[in-house]
Amino acid sequence: MIHIPNPEFRRRDLMLSAASALLVAATPASVMAQTLPPPAGQGGGQSAVIDVNKARVEPIPIAIPDLGGGDGAGSQLGRQIAGVISADLARSGLFRIIDPASFIQAGPSRPDAPNFQNWKPIGAQALVTGQTQTMGDGRVRVEFRLWDVSPGKQIQGTAYTTAQGSWRRIAHVIADVIYERLLGEKGYFDTRVVYIGATGPRDRRTKRLAIMDQDSENNQFLTDGSSLVLTPRFHPTQNKIAFMSYASNRPRVYLFDLDSRRQTVLGDFSGMTFAPRFSPDGGNVVMAVANGGGSDIVMTGLGGGGARNLTNSGAIDVSPCFSPDGSKIAFASDRGGDQQIYVMGAGGGGAQRISFGSGRYATPVWSPRGDLIAFTRYGGGESEFDIGVMHPDGSGERILAKGWLVEGPTFAPNGRVLMFWRETRASGARGEGFSSRLYSVDITGFNERAVPTPTDASDPAWSPVTA
Repeated sequence: MIHIPNPEFRRRDLMLSAASALLVAATPASVMAQTLPPPAGQGGGQSAVIDVNKARVEPIPIAIPDLGGGDGAGSQLGRQIAGVISADLARSGLFRIIDPASFIQAGPSRPDAPNFQNWKPIGAQALVTGQTQTMGDGRVRVEFRLWDVSPGKQIQGTAYTTAQGSWRRIAHVIADVIYERLLGEKGYFDTRVVYIGATGPRDRRTKRLAIMDQDSENNQFLTDGSSLVLTPRFHPTQNKIAFMSYASNRPRVYLFDLDSRRQTVLGDFSGMTFAPRFSPDGGNVVMAVANGGGSDIVMTGLGGGGARNLTNSGAIDVSPCFSPDGSKIAFASDRGGDQQIYVMGAGGGGAQRISFGSGRYATPVWSPRGDLIAFTRYGGGESEFDIGVMHPDGSGERILAKGWLVEGPTFAPNGRVLMFWRETRASGARGEGFSSRLYSVDITGFNERAVPTPTDASDPAWSPVTA
């Protein structure tokens, strides 16, 4: 029997149910941006981009004072925004946030040009300054400048305006800008994660669709847990999620609209449907459809029309995932006798096996960069699960995380970080005590970190950068 990804996956575990929506994560508030020229007498310039591999060994020392304001509310928000920026950058493992206790220039940062002699002695390579102001119409304006301390040049200057309740999003946007300007890669902080929140004994789990910001804030449960759910996936451009559920005792793929709370069945198939993934343009979904003792990869439009088989091997073909350019699909199959990863054209046909290590391979996920495919491997000689990556031709396989149960990798939208889930506590004889949590790790295998959630968690899926 092919191993369906998820340590709780037996054939019956794929038959999950959809629950009615109780809460909904609304579309994040828009953020308006305005470019700020360097202050008078201060030239702008391009900072030398620091190699990411060097930053991994020697994190970039950066000073982030409070982005204070003239009024009490602005000062408080300025401190909170600076704290979120610092936390985002620190979690990446590529920045060293300088302790504010060492600052020579105490208090909130000044919006004009800083005195760089106050920042060089404490080892700051980069500096953030700015101010936060609350506006009479309920909005907040944050002026932010990024400086290269050694030459005393402004790298970036932008003013952001949004609803006051969305101040955290401004902080994530600023962290993304800092990340990109100093490392030469897109950031991933202004993103969300959808996952399965679970409670109860292992054999009687209550599972709910849940969503949160990438830093674990603003967590919301989208379904009430009256029935189980699995494998949620974000639409690439719309505020929608595809997931598997077992509404009315029929295991099928559904679409959940985060704005309207509406759930709709995707396609009309006689067999069980599961493991959905959107095409890069968002116009189609690929999924596995049960067919007798096996399953086929099927593609269908978002409206459910135009469904067509991409495989018809008589084997169990599951977990399809498009390449970022939409030209190929990776999937898992036992067509060769044991579960391995294959790659075929997006129209089907020409499938080529790419996994040849010891053990069984599952859950292939293409990197947004197109250079790697992440996977789960089981039984590689130590009777444990591994999270790894390989090139699309199967070369360069590397294991990033190991454990008795680690599964379900998902890439950050910049392709630099993977999130997955891990069993953190085994269950007792009656299923009690079982626990699972989310973790993240850099694609080089360093900086593994727990991702906090209010309940047990599994099946993470990272959103694109928020529009």
